[in-house]
Amino acid sequence: MLLPIVVLLLAGAAAGFLSGLLGIGGGLLVVAALSLALPALGVPGAEVMRVSVATSMATIVLTLLVSATAHIRRGTVVWSSWIWLAPGMVIGGVVGAHLAQLLSARTLRWGITAFCALTAWRMAFGRKATASAQGTGVAPRSPWLLSAGAGIGAISAMVGIGGGSMTVPLLVSLGVRPIQAVSTSAVCGLVIAIAGAVSYALSVHAPPQALPWGSVGYLYLPAAAVAAAGSMTLAPVGTRAAHALPSTALRRVFALFLLVVGGLIAAGG
Repeated sequence: MLLPIVVLLLAGAAAGFLSGLLGIGGGLLVVAALSLALPALGVPGAEVMRVSVATSMATIVLTLLVSATAHIRRGTVVWSSWIWLAPGMVIGGVVGAHLAQLLSARTLRWGITAFCALTAWRMAFGRKATASAQGTGVAPRSPWLLSAGAGIGAISAMVGIGGGSMTVPLLVSLGVRPIQAVSTSAVCGLVIAIAGAVSYALSVHAPPQALPWGSVGYLYLPAAAVAAAGSMTLAPVGTRAAHALPSTALRRVFALFLLVVGGLIAAGG
């Protein structure tokens, strides 16, 4: 029992640091840790991936709450873009959570693994934005961001993340400075996490197998609390690091992070 708790604490701490550093909730790392720890905590094998994704969303809410607050205080959130992205992200978060409950555990696991690999490749080797490395300072505001937000929200809720791996590259490609993209992504991720977590908790698809005490829908609250305890501690540290590191370093850290996490999730199968 002690080892799963330690794993979740460490994963939560790393996720908190990454949430501040990269504008993500560290959800993929939490999903990987949960997929390894939940069987030892009494979650049936057939439900491990769905519970992992759902519980990750609950953890992200608390993690990104700390991270987003820190970024807001620094004044680097592009609110004019967030206003267009957020409504679509709420809709997408609800739809994505619904779809994840319809997929088989195996399909969900390998889908998340493939998402990690694809995003890592894009961040490490994909074409950079046409804007300069420092960005143009443009604040994109357009109705089409609503549909982009819906797509990001849906995918994020399906794989248990805050959407930073998609929101940050999108904003940078539109001319937003990297640090502003990270800050805005953190606030966007909070919206996605809340929508996804509520959807998993109030699921219309009740888990076919009984889950341990402390579960609400597909959320396993004790595990979420342990991971969140670690994440909320280091999120402000990551935020300070994000304001000190150059954009190229952020991209490389992000790519390496995703490759490691993808391997952990695949190994859990």
